[in-house]
This record gives sequence, structure tokens and C-alpha cells, in this order.
Amino acid sequence: MTENETSRTISTVHQEFAPIEIVGAGPAGLAAAITLARGGRKVVLHEAQREVGHRFQRDLQGLENWSGKGDVLEVLRGSGITTDFVMAPCTHGIGFDAWDRRYPLRSSAPICYLVERGPGRGSLDRALLDQALSLGVELRFGSRKDQLPGAGILATGPRSASVIAVGYHFETSLADGFWLVLDDALAPGGYAYLLVMGGRGTVKSCMFKGFAEQRTYVQRTVDRFRRLLGFEMQHARFHGGAGNFFVPTTARRGHHLVAGEQAGFQDAFAGFGMRYAILSGVMAARSMLEHNTDYDDLWRREMKGLIDTAALNRAVYDHLGNHGYRWLLRAQAPISDTTTFLRWLYGPSHLRRLLLPWAQRRLLAVG
Repeated sequence: MTENETSRTISTVHQEFAPIEIVGAGPAGLAAAITLARGGRKVVLHEAQREVGHRFQRDLQGLENWSGKGDVLEVLRGSGITTDFVMAPCTHGIGFDAWDRRYPLRSSAPICYLVERGPGRGSLDRALLDQALSLGVELRFGSRKDQLPGAGILATGPRSASVIAVGYHFETSLADGFWLVLDDALAPGGYAYLLVMGGRGTVKSCMFKGFAEQRTYVQRTVDRFRRLLGFEMQHARFHGGAGNFFVPTTARRGHHLVAGEQAGFQDAFAGFGMRYAILSGVMAARSMLEHNTDYDDLWRREMKGLIDTAALNRAVYDHLGNHGYRWLLRAQAPISDTTTFLRWLYGPSHLRRLLLPWAQRRLLAVG
């Protein structure tokens, strides 16, 4: 063996046994760390905060069950990701239009699963953390990094705000369930929602514009749900969060792979991004474990059509306003299966591909 061949062999062996660094311990970063550790690699995970899920603090969110094939919990388990977190499957709910008309939302399979976000026991973030630690992942809290010296994965979450969700966490006697109102007077370009699981609730205005008047929209949201449902909040705590969406062309930054919302893997239509985040972390890790697998090829095959269609839906409904939202609620009602309707709504088609450039221009203009 020549000296150059020996050097290359030593370098290859070093790369195989050197730790892989990941920045960001959200769902994407934790899923990547879990996948790499299950594949036998040593992983160092950097998190700027002192705990996982720091920005959510017991926020209730929906893990959507309509994009892709198969139940989302089965998909996660099939990818080696734990589902050992507290959840409430939602097979029915109520939607309201701007004129207070009620529309049943129902499905034979869960439309979504309510989950808790944050550092507490039973949350999605804590379950992923516990799995990562059980596999030997080294997690460094309070470690802020903007770049890595070698190959690694970046998953630091949103860098700007395309959408904000602002409202309250509280305790309640309401039964588990979900309710939403589609009305620009409450949530410009978005929707207002009320989620309840296990005696705790989250009520928020999810708005895509009008951020400067967020307090007004939140108060209108609370007042509307009180009038429609007669609920009260105990021990209410104000909370807000932001999301960022764009249509990505690549999920690489130099030698680094980018996962989750930092890469643009977010649902531009309704803001459901946990499924995309977790699966993108899995795919980024797989591409590092399987040297002949290209990360961009993986996510484009699995998610690009869904992300493109979500961006188109966002542009269309932003253009149509309350009348478009009412059409949306009316259109799903006769089908009697909201999950089936949503799968159609998010399904790629030739017409939607033709309209995508218009949608991207509109979203850039709005942003």
C-alpha cells in the first residue's frame, strides 16, 4: 500500500469513528441523532437552550395524519422513532366559518394526534430526548453553534417568522377535542384554534399577517370561543411562537445537511410541521449512514410534492379570504371523512404544478 493510499484509509477510518455533530435538539435534530445512534455512530447534539422544547412550554399541538402514506405513528415507529409520548387521537372536531356556521370534522382514522410540546414528562420533545439518551447520544445543553468544522446536520428551527401562533395555555373542564374558526377577523390569513387534552387547553390565533395587532386578534379569538362554546380558562398563561416556511430547492449548506424548519420543511398552508421535521431528520441521518444515498433525492421524493402543494394552497386561500375558507369547510362536509379530503387537498396534480410559480411569486410578495 502506498503512502497516499494509507493516508486515505486512515482518513476514512477516522471519519467512520469520529462523532457526528448535530446543531439543534428539536424534533428534527433529535430524530437525526436517534437514527445515527441506532446505526452505530457516535453523536454529539448541541442545543443552545438549557432544556428541550424550551420555546413551547406545554403548548398543545397537532401531529397531522393526512400527508404521506400510513398512520403517522406507524410511520414514526417504522423509522425507529419512539411514539412513547402522551397523545389524544382526534377523529372528530368542529370547524366554524366567519359567520359562525358549524361544520363537523370527522374521520374513521385520526385526523391528527394532540401532543404536548416542551420539556415536561410525557411531551413529544421529552420522549425523543429520552430515546436519544438511551442510545448514548451526548447532548450538550447551552451549546450555541452556527456552524460545524466538519460534516454534520443543522436543525436549529425557524430563522424568521412567516406565521405566528399566539394565545393562552390553561386548565379546563372541557373534554378532549379540537375546534377551529376560519375568520380573518380572528386570524388574518390563518385560523383560530382551541385544543384540549387531559384537562389542559391551548387557545390561539394562528396568523400569517397582522402581527403588530396580535393582542387584538388573540382577544377576539378568546371571546369568539367563549361565545360559541361557553368555556372558561383557569390559570391562563400567555404564550406565543413563530414558524417559517418557504419552498426549498436544496437541504444542503456547504458540507452540512439541513433538517426541519431551518430547511423549509414546514406546511405553508396550515403550519403543521412536526411530521416533516422528524422525517427529514431521519432522512438526513440515513444519507450519512448510507453513503450512496443522496439527502436531496430522499426528501424530494418523500416531501417535495406535499410542500409545493401546501404552498399553492396557502397562496390560493390567502387570495380568497373568508369566502375561500367557507368553501373549504363546505367542501369537506359531504365527503364525511376529513382525512380523505385533506389527502386530496395536499395531493400533487398537473394543474397544481402549473400554478406553483404563481403561488411562489404571491407568497414572496406577501412576505
